[in-house]
Amino acid sequence: ESVRDQLQFEKILFIPSANRPNKHDHSVAPASDRLQMTRLAVEGNNSFEVSAIEAQRGGISYTIDTVNSLTAMYPKAQVSLIIGADNLLEFQTWKSPDEILSKVDLVAMTRPGFVVEAEHRKLSKFVNFVNVPQIGISGTEIRRRVKMGRTIRYLVPPTVQEFIMRKGLYRDTI
Repeated sequence: ESVRDQLQFEKILFIPSANRPNKHDHSVAPASDRLQMTRLAVEGNNSFEVSAIEAQRGGISYTIDTVNSLTAMYPKAQVSLIIGADNLLEFQTWKSPDEILSKVDLVAMTRPGFVVEAEHRKLSKFVNFVNVPQIGISGTEIRRRVKMGRTIRYLVPPTVQEFIMRKGLYRDTI
């Protein structure tokens, strides 16, 4: 919401990945469940929309494939890719990073403890950094708390918490 507000974006599109190429975290819920949790998390905000584009495509979710699909679907729109500033650390290892930068604007949300180091300055000229509230909530921490039987109240919307509990997600992971 901070990014949308500050950059005056008309719409923010949330796209849960099918399978992330750089992360092999087996504690992550199936794409269909993450898609539903995302829908639950953003319901009620007319500026937010959820897309199943990657989940429907299946396989490894390469950002460049999604960028190509989105720019084809919305040829008149100026598409921006919003990532956490910590993702800049590995952005150059992504599939076709230069092609991504040639097709979309890159927006990086600030993250606790992340500082643009000298090795990222080259990339930073292509990035619009946006300061957002620093909320120390991570998916890893949420999954860990669920596995330990601890509360995740106030860490996720109530509808998402209910979904996780009803589906028994993250109980036997991490």
